[in-house]
Amino acid sequence: MKLVPSSRSKRVGAAGAAMVAAAALVAGVAAPAPAAAHGKRPPHVVGDETVPVYSYEQAIRESVWVEAPMDSDGDGVRDRIAVDLVRPREAAAAGVKVPVVMDASPYYQCCGRGNESELKQYDADGLITKFPLFYDNYFVPRGYAFAAVDLSGTSRSTGCEDVGGRAEVTGAKAVIDWLNGRAKGFTADGRPVSASAWTTGKVGMIGKSWDGSIANGVAATGVPGLATIVPISAISSWYGYQRFNGVLRASDYPAYLHSYVNGRPDEACAATLARLRADSGESTGDYNAYWAERDYRKDAGKVRASVFVVHGINDLNVPTSQFAPWWDALAERGVPRKIWIHQTGHEDPFDVRRAEWVRTLHRWFDYWLQGLRNGVDREPKASIETSPGVWTDEADWPAKGARPVQVALGGGDGTTGTLGGRGASPGTVRAYTDESLSEDEQVTDPNTARAGRLAFLSGPLTAPLRISGSPSVRLRIRVDRPTTELTARLVDYGTATRINYFASEGVRTLTTESCWGQSSATDDGCYRDTAENTVTADHAVLTRGWLDAAHHTSLRFTTPLRPDRWYTVDVPLDAYEAVVPAGHTLGLVLSQSDPEYTNVDDQDATVQVDLGRSRLTLPVAGPVGLPAPTVAPHVTTAPSERAEARTAPRDPRQVPDLR
Repeated sequence: MKLVPSSRSKRVGAAGAAMVAAAALVAGVAAPAPAAAHGKRPPHVVGDETVPVYSYEQAIRESVWVEAPMDSDGDGVRDRIAVDLVRPREAAAAGVKVPVVMDASPYYQCCGRGNESELKQYDADGLITKFPLFYDNYFVPRGYAFAAVDLSGTSRSTGCEDVGGRAEVTGAKAVIDWLNGRAKGFTADGRPVSASAWTTGKVGMIGKSWDGSIANGVAATGVPGLATIVPISAISSWYGYQRFNGVLRASDYPAYLHSYVNGRPDEACAATLARLRADSGESTGDYNAYWAERDYRKDAGKVRASVFVVHGINDLNVPTSQFAPWWDALAERGVPRKIWIHQTGHEDPFDVRRAEWVRTLHRWFDYWLQGLRNGVDREPKASIETSPGVWTDEADWPAKGARPVQVALGGGDGTTGTLGGRGASPGTVRAYTDESLSEDEQVTDPNTARAGRLAFLSGPLTAPLRISGSPSVRLRIRVDRPTTELTARLVDYGTATRINYFASEGVRTLTTESCWGQSSATDDGCYRDTAENTVTADHAVLTRGWLDAAHHTSLRFTTPLRPDRWYTVDVPLDAYEAVVPAGHTLGLVLSQSDPEYTNVDDQDATVQVDLGRSRLTLPVAGPVGLPAPTVAPHVTTAPSERAEARTAPRDPRQVPDLR
């Protein structure tokens, strides 16, 4: 399939370009220089876009080992990071320097990339013959190089894999330093090699999941030469990925991830593995120095690259609490940003909205790496999938005018509470005792008394309710144990056709394929087509949140609860974007142990909730439309498809592998 250039592209005038440059300089981000600013335009630039004029079949393929500034495996030799490169031969012969699209990943040999789990492939001499994904096939003919980087301790790199830590980030950063003449590179036989003759030094990092997480981490170092990053379903704080506000997501998780991707002999990285286990503080769940090293948000002020965020609003692998605070931190510092929010789960936009994604990514890289004034910087920042296959562009995210709306909790009929209106009087108490309920057991049949949960329902909405941002629940509680897991879910009760993100992340693979770029005898640019999976159901969980009650004061330490005292605690829910239709009912469900999502540590606690001093806070754009019920409406639900397929509770060790 061939992409047709968009007729909507517009050139930025002199005044517009000046405004963009000024805004970028405020954030410390260098606005891209025009492609012809330093001489004649290269042959791959026509108008305001790059075009495929170079041969992918004849492209230069090579491997370089970049010396990193650390010795993470303690063998007395600095780590060397393996970089497989493909770049246009004709550009090199003509002395035309090209920018680099870079994907740094731990998955190139162990597990694969993309919907088809592609691996790197080499010939008998160790020469790279196949790169995963379409980036090389598409961008190399258009005047880019592509670099597939093995993270430290994985595939052909030395060093040790430290799961989002200093070795990974510094190793990937060293590759950018080498591309800009600040680090040493070597061939397989140890000969020094430089990139100065063929690259401009401008780099755009891209990648999904772990790959995108490292792009965030490298950007947070402020490394010169990194012009833009495109983190897809990516982590911005590894604590929040592996600890849900003090709640353990899965036991021994850092060590599990290390072992999953490790490319070194076990004895070479035994000390690293031991440190991961010792330093991550599993016994307390505290945020400590280990997690601070892996918290990229705290260094958002160092970011000098533009950022194009992509995330599925129903991603249960890397929750939306990973992109939203990062997006906000970048906004506060004036970093140029763009965002796509889709309704599937842990998916690449290439498998959600393929043609538009390739077109938009092409224009984004052309602007930030080639310096082409194509207007992508002046378009709406946010593209949002509002229902299956329906997208809208907006000025920013959260939606303009979104504000926190406090929703009271009421006692209702004593079995099911209410949402909205004046709520209960202070001192109205409801209690629930810990039970290990599945998600379906927590949210179905909310009008039925069920041990282990409290359910609250609004009246039927009088107008569509748009939720745009991060909800939270404030609870006034008394607990008869030093701590317990507090779990909250926001539920849309009402029949609708929605993305079935429990089935293959909401995407199904078709029998047809389409091609995106040129091919060689060993590496084609063709991929199986995909379509979204949908299901018509009478309810859907919108968002979830967890808190270890003993971390209610700080995530850095525990404050055990006393059974004779009342405490005010805030349970953050993952960020969400949705419109709940008029006539539907909004529900809030409170529970404790959550065996499908967290490591169960049953405390058998009884939690008393003072309803009159508790509330739900929703980020609402537009009318609220919540009536003031005195008794919860009756809601009928059926088990979800996921519940019908379940044969046993999830093993907490069967955790997401970040692919």
